[in-house]
Amino acid sequence: MAGSSAKNQVQPFHVRTPDGELLYAWHILPLALYARHEKQLLNEPDGLPEDITRTQAFQLLTGDPESRLVINFHGNAGTIAQGWRTDTYRAIASGASNKIHVLTADYRGFGYSSGAPYEQGLITDGIAVVNWALQVAQIPPERIVLFGQSLGTAVSVAVAEHFALKARIEFAGIVLAAGFSDIPTLMLSYYLGGVLPVLAPLRPYPWLQRFFSDHIQERWITTERLKTLVKHSPNLDLQILHARDDFQIPWSHSDTLFRTAANATVNGGMTVTQIDAIKDFQNLGEGGTISTWTAASSKGDGLTKIRQQVVLQGGKY
Repeated sequence: MAGSSAKNQVQPFHVRTPDGELLYAWHILPLALYARHEKQLLNEPDGLPEDITRTQAFQLLTGDPESRLVINFHGNAGTIAQGWRTDTYRAIASGASNKIHVLTADYRGFGYSSGAPYEQGLITDGIAVVNWALQVAQIPPERIVLFGQSLGTAVSVAVAEHFALKARIEFAGIVLAAGFSDIPTLMLSYYLGGVLPVLAPLRPYPWLQRFFSDHIQERWITTERLKTLVKHSPNLDLQILHARDDFQIPWSHSDTLFRTAANATVNGGMTVTQIDAIKDFQNLGEGGTISTWTAASSKGDGLTKIRQQVVLQGGKY
């Protein structure tokens, strides 16, 4: 990782998309596992391998039937190596320092990846990365967690929806950190760098807000995709995280995501008031709040678990 001297703890490689783009990806080994195999890893050449499947890192991932893989989809700006993202990888892997591997990749047009970014292209990228985990590494979906941050939450939901619809595949869990409902709604409250409002100055002029909102091309309507995902995932485990001090994406968007997911578990739907009255709610004071929703699937063949945690501080991604 950037700033780390642990040679080959991070194994870079490429993932090819169906439409011919080449994504720059990282496979990050859990630290305790790296330490146990440090000698062998140090003897391998660093940099991009000719064949990722012949690397020691790949063998450590695929050779352990108890290994877990968290696929991280990053936010809108920068690369997989930028800013707080490497700290995120460390935090994820620290949950089990010899079992949890992290896989992350730059979207097309980001970092060393080829192409130019657009909504369907980024979804295709996410699907390609997950397919690499399922088909090349042959990690079963019950050992895979999708973890999205900011823009990555929209990618995660779209990717999970794709696999639920096309292959009836469910993952061990989906984590959405600092998510948003959709881009048009987000733009009404979004501040560039936490300082410069985008469409907020137009609030006194709803018709003008609607005009600009209607002309946003990349809309990322996560709420609609989330509804479909919930309805086609009888064993969904969804975790929604946000910080009240998030100066870019208001935490109220996570309220919308939680209520959307909960509403999709009920035939005919429920009002916001009904959902808030039924959900399990914990006020942890300085620790923030936790909302939980559990529902049996309509066919009685599974259990949907939705959990939203809002902390007071921590809005960096």
